Amino acid sequence: MAEGPTVLPVLFKNFSQKAETALSTRIGQKLPASNPVREALNTYVQLAGIEIGYGYFAPNVPAGYRLLFELHYPDGGVEYELPSVSSAAAGLRIAGLLDSIGRTPYDALREILVKTLAQAIWREHPDLESVRAILESIRLPTAREFTEGKRQSYEFLYAYDFNLENAPAKTNHH
Repeated sequence: MAEGPTVLPVLFKNFSQKAETALSTRIGQKLPASNPVREALNTYVQLAGIEIGYGYFAPNVPAGYRLLFELHYPDGGVEYELPSVSSAAAGLRIAGLLDSIGRTPYDALREILVKTLAQAIWREHPDLESVRAILESIRLPTAREFTEGKRQSYEFLYAYDFNLENAPAKTNHH
């Protein structure tokens, strides 16, 4: 409540800001970083996962995003691929990264981040002619729409085209 928009009145925001200051003092955040009490509390907070907040239940949960790669081969063939991950933890990290990319207000930075993800595609498919990276927001159905059989849909946001001239840097292994 202290950091962002909320449906609660401004009075609650002011109170939560004061409460945050008082609590951070009590849980040792005002102590020097080398203080053993602060180190112990930080260890507990990290192990318990408390430092990441309650994003799943938060009132301002951001929209999800999907990055779809359209792979174009010299023979005219086209395939579609999503970023792949090797574990559930990596899946959560990529979802967080896609949320960050989707919320990035700077076009040039967003393109660099997408291009970085496209590097893995070029390594897996070295014979590609071009790649189109399509960033979409995920629209979840309302409870009523879901009971009517509707499922998630995607809304186009941005597309980035990479070809041999602007392909992510390839590493040569000799």
